[in-house]
Amino acid sequence: MTSTDTARDASDSTSERDSPPGLLGRIGGWGTDHRRILFGTWLAAIIVLGAFAPSVFSSLAGAGWQANGSESVQVRDLAQQHFGGNASSAVQVVVHSHTATVTDPSMRAVFDQIGRDLSADARFGEIVAPQPGMTISRDGHTGILIAGANASTDEMVAAVDDHKSELTALSRDGIEVYPTGASALWADFNKANHDAMIKAELFSWPVTLAIMVLAFGSLVAAGLPLLLTVAGLVASAGGLVLLNQITPISVWAMNFAMMFALALGIDYALFIVSRFRDALSKRGDRRRAVIETMDTAGKAVFLSGLTVLVSLSAVLLVPAPAVRTMAVGIMLAVVFVLAATLTLLPTVLGALGPKVNAVALPYAKRQEHRSPVFHRWGTLLHKHPWPFAVVSLGILVLLALPVFGLKVAMPSISVVPQDSAVRQGYALVQEQFGLGAPGALQVVVPQADAAATASAAASSPGIAMVTPPQLARDGSDYALLQAIPSVDPSDPQMGSILDTLRDRVPADALVGGAPAENLDLQAALNDYLPIIVGIILVMGFLLLLVALQAPLIALLGTIVSLLSTGAAFGVAKLIFQDGHGASLLGFTPQGFLDGWGPVFFFAMIFAIAMDYTVFLLATAKEHYEKTGDPHTAQIDGMAHSGRVIFAAAAVMVAVFFSFALADPLPPKEMGIILGVAVLLDAVLIRLILLPVLLRITGHAGWWSPTWLRRALPAITFSHN
Repeated sequence: MTSTDTARDASDSTSERDSPPGLLGRIGGWGTDHRRILFGTWLAAIIVLGAFAPSVFSSLAGAGWQANGSESVQVRDLAQQHFGGNASSAVQVVVHSHTATVTDPSMRAVFDQIGRDLSADARFGEIVAPQPGMTISRDGHTGILIAGANASTDEMVAAVDDHKSELTALSRDGIEVYPTGASALWADFNKANHDAMIKAELFSWPVTLAIMVLAFGSLVAAGLPLLLTVAGLVASAGGLVLLNQITPISVWAMNFAMMFALALGIDYALFIVSRFRDALSKRGDRRRAVIETMDTAGKAVFLSGLTVLVSLSAVLLVPAPAVRTMAVGIMLAVVFVLAATLTLLPTVLGALGPKVNAVALPYAKRQEHRSPVFHRWGTLLHKHPWPFAVVSLGILVLLALPVFGLKVAMPSISVVPQDSAVRQGYALVQEQFGLGAPGALQVVVPQADAAATASAAASSPGIAMVTPPQLARDGSDYALLQAIPSVDPSDPQMGSILDTLRDRVPADALVGGAPAENLDLQAALNDYLPIIVGIILVMGFLLLLVALQAPLIALLGTIVSLLSTGAAFGVAKLIFQDGHGASLLGFTPQGFLDGWGPVFFFAMIFAIAMDYTVFLLATAKEHYEKTGDPHTAQIDGMAHSGRVIFAAAAVMVAVFFSFALADPLPPKEMGIILGVAVLLDAVLIRLILLPVLLRITGHAGWWSPTWLRRALPAITFSHN
């Protein structure tokens, strides 16, 4: 460095020492001075919200997998309103006996008991006994009772949950009873996934604690992120229960929130705690250490959290209640975790002071915030940037190539356990009534067009049978027909069968049913995917631009995050569509990725990738602001953030991969895809490619035109 640079550095340091702390620094200082008030506020919030938290899984909604405003949803609403609730959300109770027939007294007694039980619940509409030629099998040994839907889809899922045990308890004396249909499917589906996610969480906690202890070398320092995450989860669970009183929130919102809040909460706390320990060792004054931590690491955490929220908010565009509320659940959890990280955690650190290193392992006392290992790694990348750039970029591109052959579809019946009542009933209906019987297409049409519609539907390819038109119960001018497909409802041909049927029936006819609802939802997800991807990329770039004041680095940070996301989906295609490693992971591939995966996982993966991007680039910018040397910024940025990124990635991978142990396929997909994404992003991008790009771009990476600097808010990460 020149003498001019040295003088400038000294001047900058003096200015920073004399300048007052920023907003986050002031919040940290205030919390340290008034910790009783802040602790009391958080305790009150946790107690109030925690009172609602235990009911979170029983209170939240179980359905919502639909495209609002679609043709299939219109059909469901009309069928529920005018045909006694004989909609896609109606419950079908399959009763079967190898010896008795539907007309035998023992079978009739079971149907009568089912009818009495369900009639007593106002959520069920008209009870339709088995009908010859329609819901009685040819051999007479199987009958289907239909309990109409007289409530919302969410309430119908809850109704199945409430009655499932008493219905299956009627299975005795050689008679089998299975509730099935879309509402029963979602009831069993939600329970299986909830149980799997709870088991995965319980497995991941001790693994996470072990990684944290190794990273920090102190049991107290390692325990703080976990306690912080618990506080955020309890608050968010209670918040979701309260929010559910205003608008239905999917139970999946809490499932995802639990996993994501644990991973992100630990990430944020790692960054804050490690920086506080470093500041405390240098300054010796806990209050000044808190202020410095919040003025530097606190800003990075805030910007990272903002990026996560912006990424997930784009998902709110999808007109599907379940997808939207999953995003809302994660966003709420992130808000609480972020609030706890920026207020509660610094106050706890200020109260603990040197005790943050209590119950330390022997090596912890020698541990520095500036990692010698990652300093050497940063130096190696600085000396040989191009080989590392080519290799890491080549691996990512190769892994991303399969994504161009990725297929998506809504989950099939195979995602629920084989021993579940809904799956056994589904198989029985297919065996006795045909492959497409569990997924009848419903056609609502004006009565004058009923005959023409029935004729067109019967001649439509892929339709095995059409039931006679059923006139509306309330005297309105509607007729309802059931078109039974010749293929399984999850068969890839179902899409073309539906499209052809809709083209052939009269213009006034509406085609719906459970398979149509899935296909309409998939179409909406596909339509909104490029819009959501575009919004996330633009907003991610703009947030990085505001934070770093460097257009080139902001652009590169966004592009490499997109690259890691593409590689993760390429691996997902190889595993879940092509079946590579399926036997090792214990699942049968469906031949596609679950339909909501690209939209939702893209937002989640990109948010995580930008999380690490902010941590690394904010640290590098801090050192660039201090020295004006891009090479020092690259090496010291790696030295000061590498260990945190590595430890945070290890925790996230452990949390996400624990879901690979789940039996149901959706949490397995989620865990493996997110785990692979974090692994690829941390190893190949944050610890190799992005530092190399900082080395290659040099001063140009941090350059910003004067007009842009004037237009953007002044954000600095350095503190002396």
